[in-house]
Amino acid sequence: MDRMRELIDILNKWAYEYYVLDNPSVPDREYDRLYDELYALEKESGVVLFDSPTKRVGGEPVKGFERHAHIARLYSLDKSVTSDELNSFFTRIKKVVQNPEYTVEYKFDGLTMCLTYSEGKFVRAATRGNGVEGEDVTAQCLTIKSFPLTIPYKGTLEVQGEAVIRLNVLEEYNKTAKEPLKNARNAVAGAIRNLDPRVTAERKPEILFYNVNYMSEGSLPSQYAHFEFLKEQGFKIFPFLRLCKTEEEVFAAVDEIEAERKRLDVLTDGAVIKLNPTAQREVIGYTDKFPRWAMAYKFEAEESETTVKDVIWQVGRTGKLTPLAIVEPVELAGATVQKATLNNYGDLTRKDVKIGSKVLIRRSNEVIPEIIRAVEHNEGSLDVKKPDVCPYCGGNIIENGANIFCPNKYCRPRVIGKVQHFASKDAMDIEGLSEMTAGQMYDVLNLRECSRLYTLTADDLHNLEGFKHKKTTNIMGAIEKSKDIPLERFLLALGIDGVGKVAAKDLAKAFGSIQNLQSASKEQLIELENVGEITAEAIVNWFSDQNNLAEIDALISAGVQPKVKQKTVKSDIFAGQFVVLTGTLSQFKRSEAQKLIEENGGECQSSVTSKTTLVVAGEAAGSKLEKAQKLGVKIIDEAEFKAMLQ
Repeated sequence: MDRMRELIDILNKWAYEYYVLDNPSVPDREYDRLYDELYALEKESGVVLFDSPTKRVGGEPVKGFERHAHIARLYSLDKSVTSDELNSFFTRIKKVVQNPEYTVEYKFDGLTMCLTYSEGKFVRAATRGNGVEGEDVTAQCLTIKSFPLTIPYKGTLEVQGEAVIRLNVLEEYNKTAKEPLKNARNAVAGAIRNLDPRVTAERKPEILFYNVNYMSEGSLPSQYAHFEFLKEQGFKIFPFLRLCKTEEEVFAAVDEIEAERKRLDVLTDGAVIKLNPTAQREVIGYTDKFPRWAMAYKFEAEESETTVKDVIWQVGRTGKLTPLAIVEPVELAGATVQKATLNNYGDLTRKDVKIGSKVLIRRSNEVIPEIIRAVEHNEGSLDVKKPDVCPYCGGNIIENGANIFCPNKYCRPRVIGKVQHFASKDAMDIEGLSEMTAGQMYDVLNLRECSRLYTLTADDLHNLEGFKHKKTTNIMGAIEKSKDIPLERFLLALGIDGVGKVAAKDLAKAFGSIQNLQSASKEQLIELENVGEITAEAIVNWFSDQNNLAEIDALISAGVQPKVKQKTVKSDIFAGQFVVLTGTLSQFKRSEAQKLIEENGGECQSSVTSKTTLVVAGEAAGSKLEKAQKLGVKIIDEAEFKAMLQ
């Protein structure tokens, strides 16, 4: 029994790090190893403890949903869609409260949930229903791993949250689903309100908590305190809460949400504004339906139906051909939309998109909306023809699975896309080098490689339409300034498949120079935390291409100097050491320990390799410790690590 308790505590801690903090401390295989051990012990003993993670697997279907009465009523929110309506809300508040203070948070578009705890243990999950009673969905909720089964608070507690399915999770689910789901909101509602908990588990919903609906002991003085309490108890919250002392600050926070929500992986449809102090809320009170002290500000709908007029094919910097639908103009989220994208030819056929058919489009994280699915065909609907040749250069195309590629590296849109990526802010940061300018350089100056940018003269640029003295000087200055560049941004600028900002940073840190990376093997690359097998193969292939090597030589010859940022070193305690941190440290956060190692002359690695000279092993150290033992790497515990620093 003691071993079961130990395993449950470790596994629940790791699950909290993974599902709530998004900061896992161990690899999946180490979690699976202990999970399998726990499952075997439970099967052998016939005992399953209350908070065992084995209870979070979808069981047999239930016969139906029982009704559950909430301890305290769950109110819905009054809604506003204009600034005038929101100003009316402020006016009502100011009639009762002087100098009111507000909070602003995201309004997520999912399914409202209410979870009950007693004596520190999870008791029940229910939907909001009519606010007074909802449906008991405990069996379904138990498959969700982003909420705790035990909490420090020992009284009776009701917490409120929004069940959501992340957009990337929905996309992955739809790739293999017999019946693809229409949108994230319907998907999560269907997942929670499904009689078969196994369906819930397959769709991988999570819950974002935002409110304490009832607590039997103690009280919380403000909405800000609600968030802090929820975090302390181990609930997953969305890390955005703005405290606003003026109405102008409220509108600024709403604008911030509206701008940022397009980059989120969660469906949102507005912002929620609340009076912060709870004592003042009681004075203002409630209507029959809504609290008078809160208001939802709804953004315009993000989905709409329209008709496909035509489908054209675009070529990106990798040569991939992407279908772009030209649609009947439609208003979507405050803009007139006339184009909508699809991922590839396979996506187009799977969604059954035809010219002349009605489709549902959605604005997701991209400026150009995407087509979700076909809604209705008519007698004149035409199938979209797969291209036989590249629509831009006329060359032969190649197919790779559902994707189609133009292999001609000098195809005009490929070069323009490559130059744009190279000059982008996160890469070489050549300000002013737009898509139009890149096109002019291709057409007039015969620019085919990015290294050609560094041989351009002012006279060359004067040959381009619209380039007068100031614009020419600015571009030339930006190109010159870009020569002094951190290695990680240079690697991103090269445009290697799969190498984004995170992988580029890892590569720069691990290899230190473009020459070292150039000679790296696939096995060495895979050892890095953020480089998988496909990306590793892409890197090796990229550096085996003589044209790419010639381009690097040309860039360096032109004066581009990619450098690794020098760290400030306080001492040589870890000089010459390549250190790996594994397991949980009780006195240091992982980031703090890493910083201390680097400040004292060491180099931190994400995984144990042949270069590793030291491993600092905390509690529940996993596969990294095992590998270090096999390789004979020196291993120290947290106490020894602390002693070295002192």
